[in-house]
Amino acid sequence: MFLIFQMYVLLLVLGVVSPTMTLDNGLALTPPMGWLTWQRYRCKVDCNTYPDDCISEQLIRRTADIMAEEGYLEAGYNYIAIDDCWLEKQRSPDGKLVADRDRFPHGMKQLAKYVHHRGLKFGIYEDYGNTTCALYPGVMGHEQTDVDTLLGWDVDYIKLDGCAATPDDMKTGYPEFGKMLNASGRPVLYSCSWPAYLEDASIMPDYGAIAEHCNLWRNWDDIDDSWASVSKIMNWFGDNQQRIQQYAGPGHWNDPDMLVIGNYGLSLDQARAQMAVWAVLAAPLLMSADLARMRPEFKEILLNRDIIAVNQDSLGKQGLRVSMKAKQHVWTRELSGDSYAVAIVNHIEGGPPQFSSLTFSEMAVPARSYTVQDLYHEEEDWILFANQNFTTRVNPTGVKFYQFVPLPSEERTRKSNINLNVQNELDRKYVVEIVI
Repeated sequence: MFLIFQMYVLLLVLGVVSPTMTLDNGLALTPPMGWLTWQRYRCKVDCNTYPDDCISEQLIRRTADIMAEEGYLEAGYNYIAIDDCWLEKQRSPDGKLVADRDRFPHGMKQLAKYVHHRGLKFGIYEDYGNTTCALYPGVMGHEQTDVDTLLGWDVDYIKLDGCAATPDDMKTGYPEFGKMLNASGRPVLYSCSWPAYLEDASIMPDYGAIAEHCNLWRNWDDIDDSWASVSKIMNWFGDNQQRIQQYAGPGHWNDPDMLVIGNYGLSLDQARAQMAVWAVLAAPLLMSADLARMRPEFKEILLNRDIIAVNQDSLGKQGLRVSMKAKQHVWTRELSGDSYAVAIVNHIEGGPPQFSSLTFSEMAVPARSYTVQDLYHEEEDWILFANQNFTTRVNPTGVKFYQFVPLPSEERTRKSNINLNVQNELDRKYVVEIVI
């Protein structure tokens, strides 16, 4: 035993292992991307009244087709998952979960097959409790049976909620359920709602244990389709970043909840702000919107390859809110290649765009020369030198989102010389004009 401990310490010193051992399923090395039913469709089960909007096999097939054909899968959104309300109210006589027979007439295994045929991965919801949040059967007391059932349907992603579980239930239940998934031999993305219920009850979660057993975990409140909700979640993550940021990284991620872009509650500027901050937070990008009715300007945000690249950056380091002044919040994320992503969010509602002048220190970016790239492509790339402040204008409840890419040393020298020569030429012209 002592020898094993010595080997662990040696590996820790060498950086081969981390002090927080993570879920060992090889998944979510970058934040997961996909689509979930809940925020947009909730628990809509009346398919006679809402044939296009009810939780059904038809909805999943339609959405899978759109994801495969309209660029979402190509951009990286590869999970499609059903949230609550997919079940019959009672288990089968042999104690197994049963999909609603009217809304999923071909069963979940056939639906998973269809999803896989479209190149996507299939996800499903359950609850570690006696019931789900909507009072359908939960997994408590049936854990191994339900793992066997869900994996027998070829499920790739399980979201495990906690509506009907106590904190003590969760402490043992979430790890045990994860161990059962691992023991199956099938790689299954494991999403836990574990800390969200503890935070809500003012109980400090053990994020080290959560990161050991889960690929992603909901930290706090459910998101709603409104700027008030999105900005409240941003503020919670900023206020609590010092105790949660360290646990995010390849294989294990903090989850501020779904992207509500393309629904009813966010303006174009507010949708851009959510996408930018979620990218800085290295958050899972899980859409919840009607892709069949997605307006082009919102689709453009969701498919922005430069912003997705920030979210999926291989360094895997969650960004931070680094400064707040005049209701302008600056979020910065360190990226691979010594680059930085910087989002400036204006929380003032109404009025004109707000001018912002920031030092390198206020952006938490090392002072050197950079090529500055506007990730929403409204400005041309430009050079910011180490002795300059960064200036921009941000719309009300909007964002400006940039990537700072360091100039090579020889390029910095060349650009500086060009800048100096231009200034000298301007000075000479000014002298000539005065003499004349």
